Amino acid sequence: MKRSVDRILTTHAGSLPRPDDLWQMLVAKRDGEPYDPAAFEKRVQSAVQDAVQQQIACGIDVVNDGELRKPNFLVYARERLSGFTQRAIEATSNPSLIYGRDQVDFPEYFEARQKTLRGRHVIQYVCHEPLKYVGHDAVQKDIGNLQAAIADSSVTEAFLPSVAPGTIEHWLKNEHYADDEAFVYAIAEAMREEYSAIVEAGFVLQIDDPDLADGWQIQSEMSLADYRRFAEIRIDALNHALRGLPPERIRFHMCWGSYHGPHKYDLPLEHIVDIILRVQAEVFSLEASNPRHEHEWRLWENVKLPKGAALIPGVVTHVSDVVEHPELVAQRLVRYANLVGRENVIAGTDCGLGMRVGHPKIVWAKLEALAEGARLATQELWR
Repeated sequence: MKRSVDRILTTHAGSLPRPDDLWQMLVAKRDGEPYDPAAFEKRVQSAVQDAVQQQIACGIDVVNDGELRKPNFLVYARERLSGFTQRAIEATSNPSLIYGRDQVDFPEYFEARQKTLRGRHVIQYVCHEPLKYVGHDAVQKDIGNLQAAIADSSVTEAFLPSVAPGTIEHWLKNEHYADDEAFVYAIAEAMREEYSAIVEAGFVLQIDDPDLADGWQIQSEMSLADYRRFAEIRIDALNHALRGLPPERIRFHMCWGSYHGPHKYDLPLEHIVDIILRVQAEVFSLEASNPRHEHEWRLWENVKLPKGAALIPGVVTHVSDVVEHPELVAQRLVRYANLVGRENVIAGTDCGLGMRVGHPKIVWAKLEALAEGARLATQELWR
């Protein structure tokens, strides 16, 4: 994996804005409505081409496909795995809320958010037989689209995101395996096929695991000791899936969920960082710039990265439509560089910006600020 040898490199967490017409196709495909598969594939390919060129224009060094084929994690799991059926449940009856602990203190806030859902039903996917990976065609199309998009470009490196077993587990209900541990290991074994395909294609594999930290909110009855065991099992399952793959081709992304809300009960990084650093990856992408987590840069005064590892701190955030000032971005990067070494820092984002920032133009402006901040940090760190 490329490192910041003579300047601070730039990247992001994955998701980028979907063009309106592509989004309409994705919704039709998701909902089982009529759509033209050939036209869809052609539009995904052209949208990936455009997304790569926009990343380059913004000054991003390590680019991806924008995750433009994936409308959300639930649809992603449905399309890449078999072995489950679906049932309709009332929209407000889902017990696995990613803001579970926050909801206790702020019930009025979440009640207002849920009013638009009341009376509606959502689809729950239930595992009823052994899981199998069936996403071979989809991942090869992801690989081919990104290969074509970067073929004549000067990008430093390219990555493709894939979802961690523990996060997929959150979106599926187990009614087949003996217990949750067996279930998450089954997901890991199935998803290994996708992880291997991405690495074998020559790309960096990014493992997305937002529900690792969200598990503290979701499993609101757990003590800290219980939660740490919960997290350890899921990281062990991920490492099972990554066995034999070169860590230098893998980066791990974790945030505290993408929902806009109080995040008062986000689990502090200090309680999970040792578990995160057990992932068989060379680079760790972590949420680091929103008001609930920016202070955690000081944790790295005492926590040491594994030998040969690097950080991608999020230095622009998805929780606000404010475009960060490049000098603020530079300050954040210099803080990390002074603690873990400038060569061990790559500038990134807290989470995927595509569906979480108010307008595509703001997404691109944030990435431009990210790149300009990296240039300013480089001037300070290499002077």
